[in-house]
Formats: sequence, C-alpha cells, structure tokens
Amino acid sequence: MIGGTGPVAEHAAPRRIRIAVIGAGGVGGYFAAALARAGSDVRLLARGEHLAAIRQRGGVLVQEPDGASDVAPVIAVDHIDDLQGCAVALLTVKSYSLPELAPLLRTLGRDGTTIVPLLNGVDILDRLVAMGVPAAAVLPGLTYISAARTAPGVVRRASSFRRIVVGEPSGAPSDRATALVTALGSAGIEAEISPHIALDLWRKLAFLAPMAAVCGLARRELGAVLAAPFGREVLERAVREVAAVSRAVGVALDEADVQRTLARLVELPPGTKPSLLLDLERHAATELDALSGTLARLGRLHGVETPVHDTVVAALSAAGA
Repeated sequence: MIGGTGPVAEHAAPRRIRIAVIGAGGVGGYFAAALARAGSDVRLLARGEHLAAIRQRGGVLVQEPDGASDVAPVIAVDHIDDLQGCAVALLTVKSYSLPELAPLLRTLGRDGTTIVPLLNGVDILDRLVAMGVPAAAVLPGLTYISAARTAPGVVRRASSFRRIVVGEPSGAPSDRATALVTALGSAGIEAEISPHIALDLWRKLAFLAPMAAVCGLARRELGAVLAAPFGREVLERAVREVAAVSRAVGVALDEADVQRTLARLVELPPGTKPSLLLDLERHAATELDALSGTLARLGRLHGVETPVHDTVVAALSAAGA
C-alpha cells in the first residue's frame, strides 16, 4: 500500500454525509451506485438519455465482474440547485471537461462543498484554482478502477479493484477526509488517506502516461508495443522522463518507483488498452493534455528533456487528438 493510514477499519461507524458525483460515466456512475447501495445520500449529475434512463429505472444498473447485477437507488439530477447542501462532490469527469464545469465548481466550492477531483493528471488542483475554485475547497484524490458506461443508465465494472486515495496538500489529517473515506469504506470501496498525495498522483502518472503515450502513438494495445523492436526501451524511457520531471518539481520518484512501475506495466494483459487509445479509436476527445502534454510543458519549464512525450504530443496533436 502506498503511504497513508490504510483502509478504513471495518468496525468504523459510517458518518452519513450528502455526496454529489459530478460525471456520470463509468467511474462516477459506479461510485455513485456503490455509495447509494450502502445508504449514503447521493446526487449524481447526469444529462440526456443517461439521466432519463436512471430516473425511469429508479437508479443505476450496475454489472459486476462476477456477473452479478442490480439496480442501485441513485438519485440523478441535472441542475446545480439539486447539489446544494452536499458536503462533498466527487469529480469524475475527464480533464478536458473542466472548463465547461467551471461555473458549477466555483459555486459549489464557494458555498462550502469539498471538491474531490478523481481525474488523471498531477496539476488538477492548479487547474481548478485557475478556474476560480477556492484552493481550500479542494481535497486532492485519485482512483484506481476500470468501469465503463455501456448503455444509458448502465455501468459495468471490469476490474477486481475499486480504490480511492485522498489527502490534504499539507499532508495533515482532516475531518473531511476521514468522513469521506469512512463513507467510501462502508460502501465496500478500498479507501485511504495519504499524507503524500502529490507523490501518489505522480506515481499514478508514471504508470498511466507512458502506457497511454506508446499505445496512442502506435494505435495498438500494450502487448503489441512491447513485442515490437525497441518497444520496451521506449516505454522505459517514457517512465524515466516522468521520474525526471517529478524530481524537477520537487516530488521525487526514485529508482525503486521506476522499477515497480515498469514491472507493473509489463505484467499487464497483452490486450490492455489505455483510455487514451480507446478515445482515439472512437475519434473522441482525449486526455493528451493532462498526460504527455503536462509532462512536456513541465519539462520545458524546469529544463528537463522529455523527447518521448514531446513526440507523442506532436504526433497526436497533428492527427487531431
């Protein structure tokens, strides 16, 4: 386990708090359903056919990896007024959706709601603050889960894991983090408070960005990249670039982090496709800017060369990604 106080003890008494979930895709839909099933007061912000399907069915239909399925009684809403009074808002959209949500997030943050971004990337707090969200309203976080919205109102979880890590930027414990982690734990979600959330975010980026980079550039699954001439070498260079940039910004990924990351990557199933590749295949918007784009920018800012990530940004941007 990476840092933190560990998962909430099973005997911890859950504290009932109202939780908003902003982003009704696979990740947001699944966490909203798990929390609602456990008795939490949840509001899921949804739109269009997804909103209509949830309301008609009386909740989100969740399909689990073992084949089980049920309808979790999630309350779906479509207006900011319906989120008033929420103690916490889990932000589960893709990074490119942040500008569209800026007015909503500013209002919630200024009204006292804690915003918990579970997005990919290491600069999400900075992006939110730049959009006018009060820094004090943000509790940084990250998640590990594979879940997808397969139809309106239907979410399928593909992974055996479902984990959320949160932590105050200062590293100090807080009541709001404890309350959220307790609620998540009561819903069967592995939840953890980390005293080193910035390091955790960089460790996730070191795993995700290189895989997205090489698979996105090749337009192939990870196994095909690893089997190609120099494939493993390029992947390793991409990981080491992340580590070098992290050291330059003061969040030091060490050689042990690099080796652990590489070991995890090469042990993944050969058919693994990162979300960036799936988005490219659908001709949809991608998180290139939050992944290799951020590394290329920070590298230039701090005088660190990032040729692999630069190449990916140039190639995919030219292709319209």
